Amino acid sequence: MITIAIANHKGGVGKSATAHALAEGLANRHRVLLVDLDPQSSLTANCGITDSAERNLSDVLGTTSAGRFTLKDIIRPLSERLHIAPADIALSATELGIASRYGRENILKKALAQVSKNYDVVLIDCAPSLSLLTINALVAANGVIVPTQPQQTDIRALKLFIDSVTQIKAELNPELQIIGILPTFYDARLTHHQQAVEMLRSSGLPLMSVYIGRSVRIADAASMGKSIITHDPTNAQTENYLKLTSEIETWLRKQN
Repeated sequence: MITIAIANHKGGVGKSATAHALAEGLANRHRVLLVDLDPQSSLTANCGITDSAERNLSDVLGTTSAGRFTLKDIIRPLSERLHIAPADIALSATELGIASRYGRENILKKALAQVSKNYDVVLIDCAPSLSLLTINALVAANGVIVPTQPQQTDIRALKLFIDSVTQIKAELNPELQIIGILPTFYDARLTHHQQAVEMLRSSGLPLMSVYIGRSVRIADAASMGKSIITHDPTNAQTENYLKLTSEIETWLRKQN
């Protein structure tokens, strides 16, 4: 089982949409588990789940003590090869509670170990902060994809996040790789977007070969509990997400 975190401590960069579309793309060949680790639970809602308060990831991770359920107990099927561990606002309390627990950075990793034989790929949608939950994701992950808007302010913030990832790799998870920076909401007609991508390219950071453009159809899909791939198969961003899927497939083969 290979685990990929989709993370950036800045919000509004398309993490949830990317996690959902990439999961659907990978599920054509792999058994995929989506993990919604964001108390805002956008990914859960985007997948059409409206009753996650009953049983969700906070019930697995617990607070000051272990949760009342195992990960297997809360997982929901989205399709034959695609499942989700949903989130709820209760994850906010989880974050506060686990801060006092021994081995707090490894709680998610231990939970995922319970289902390691059931899935080929795990995709973790992280909260827009370098919180203890996000640190848990990065400790559990083999790789991280970092979506970012192609603007200079976002890139400056991105460098701080990459520094944090490097520190986590050095101190907590030596296997962690930065798979690539993923420009989102990209518009090739805008000079400042072109300049921002050039800044990323010259920074030496790994850059995904595909950029995700802005499309109202992505938001439309989310409002209907779907990803752009199933909602609008002919959309240009569907094509871009499928190209991203192929790029991640190549990375996955190198891990085995």
